[in-house]
Amino acid sequence: MAATGRGATTPTKNDRRAEARETARKIREEAAKKAKRRKIIVQSSVIVGIIAVLTIVGVVIFTSVSASDSVANPKNMLSGGILLSQSDKAVTTPAIAQGAKPTPTKQTLDGKTAHIQIWLDYQCPYCDQFETTNSDQMKKWMSDGSATLEIHPIAILDSSTNNQYSTRAAAAASCVADYDPDKFFDVNSALFANQPDEQTGSGLTNAKMLELFKSAGVSSSAITKCVNDQTFAKFVANRTNEAVSNSQLKNPQTGSFGTPTVFVNGQRYQGGFTDANQFAAFVQASVKDAGSSGTYTFPKAS
Repeated sequence: MAATGRGATTPTKNDRRAEARETARKIREEAAKKAKRRKIIVQSSVIVGIIAVLTIVGVVIFTSVSASDSVANPKNMLSGGILLSQSDKAVTTPAIAQGAKPTPTKQTLDGKTAHIQIWLDYQCPYCDQFETTNSDQMKKWMSDGSATLEIHPIAILDSSTNNQYSTRAAAAASCVADYDPDKFFDVNSALFANQPDEQTGSGLTNAKMLELFKSAGVSSSAITKCVNDQTFAKFVANRTNEAVSNSQLKNPQTGSFGTPTVFVNGQRYQGGFTDANQFAAFVQASVKDAGSSGTYTFPKAS
């Protein structure tokens, strides 16, 4: 330090340089500390953000899976269709379990019983022809115990013109299967007897279908709500996708699935849809050909 005239000292040039260096060092250290704190804050924010995003994604995935698993499935349609036996009464079953696939019906081949299975669309005119032609004799066969009938309602003829009638009708019929299964055959017949035109019809309204159900002896607040809410629309969509993709159901002549698809004791019917005698002869031959060979399941579980 340099002396002054009043006994005090003043910093030398070297002192001032040293002080400036020390001040700069402190400034650098403080800046480094601030930068480190900012880095920690940014990293923490990023981590929190990632956790938040992952949480949201997890909730979305969980919700999606839960929604998929919580599809409403009707009772008495464990195979995807409803099985009617003697006197056209339904065989009761639990609903398809959440997340599970249908359980194909196991039938006994006894050399005398015809097990008829039909995949149909309520908008399909060929289905109407087949049902109108063969409904009475199938009901008689069920009544005398010589046949069972398993009906699988699906939807391949939806359009904006018919207001998705195929799905709405199949879902409405599924409501009957769930709440009043013994009336299913009557409701099935009523829907075909009042089938709207495929090309120009706008499809029956829910209210009109409920009127038909009432005329067939089916009426309840539960069924009304089920039909109006289309509770089983997703069930119908799932069964339709399965039918279309099932190689066992594809017509070998066309290589694709179509309605009506009819099997008797596991044998495909390829005859005319408007000839009751031809179908009856096929049913008789199918029973004879199958014979008494224990049990069979069709279509086989994939």
